[in-house]
Amino acid sequence: MPEYPDLTVYLRALESRVVGQTLEALRLRGPALLRTAEPPLASAAGKRVLGLRRLGKRLVFVLEDELFLVLHLMVSGRLHWRPRLAPVPGRIGLAAFDFPEGTLVLTEASPKKRAQLHLVRGESGLQALDRGGVEPLTASAEEFAAVVRRENHTLKRTLTDPRLFAAIGNAYSDEILHHARLSPVALSQKLDDAQVERLRSSTRAVLEAWTERLGAEAAEAFPEKVTAFREGMSVHGRYRKPCPACGAPVQRIVHADNETNYCPVCQTGGKLLADRSLSRLLKQDWPRTLEELEESRAATRARMTGTEPP
Repeated sequence: MPEYPDLTVYLRALESRVVGQTLEALRLRGPALLRTAEPPLASAAGKRVLGLRRLGKRLVFVLEDELFLVLHLMVSGRLHWRPRLAPVPGRIGLAAFDFPEGTLVLTEASPKKRAQLHLVRGESGLQALDRGGVEPLTASAEEFAAVVRRENHTLKRTLTDPRLFAAIGNAYSDEILHHARLSPVALSQKLDDAQVERLRSSTRAVLEAWTERLGAEAAEAFPEKVTAFREGMSVHGRYRKPCPACGAPVQRIVHADNETNYCPVCQTGGKLLADRSLSRLLKQDWPRTLEELEESRAATRARMTGTEPP
């Protein structure tokens, strides 16, 4: 799912292309994308784009007549800048937004079409879509600490809860927690003041660094390589690869469609966090340290290759 750095770079690229321009037409491939009926989508056609905003993980096109076109890319939605009147691609194409100098195309590679488009009128209509999370880069130290301690959740859940923090998701929460040297399953209300401040500092550092990096990679071009797995990340998507800080193999916890990546040396004092499904299956055989994990893997390799000692 595109998060703060990706969404910021999208907005920067769109600003030079659509602000001040007229949205000539909107072409939707099917009805599932549109989540509102009033005002009708046709009322956005012919309106000038006055500005752009981000509302959590939603991109907001501010139109004339107090209209707001609000797009949530969800997990697999992506934007592409194409020549004017470019067709909506088959299979993955969802919509096209035509402007005088080009067409913004929305695609979603996943068979589960989850992207959402809303058209609302007035600030009150827009705020109804706000999940309430504070902006992590502008929150004061006091506000950040209060949000962290508002509910007693794991740090992974705290960072990714849109009611608490805006625009942080699975990928960058892993990177933030690694940078802060904090366990993803540490409970938010048990952090001391120094740990909370370290988390705040790491949140700012990681999001700012990746925003600058992705912006530099895109330069003047429209960002096309928006992905949750990027070269240069410390732990996210790097299961079993060496931690860049200590060299220990990165570990993961898998739950439903999400996974948490972490370094057991840098973040959990050498302890392996239990994967729910595997730990239930293995019970007492679940390795608790990296040493136990390596011994278990060595024993498995020996059994498979027939080199197990008698």
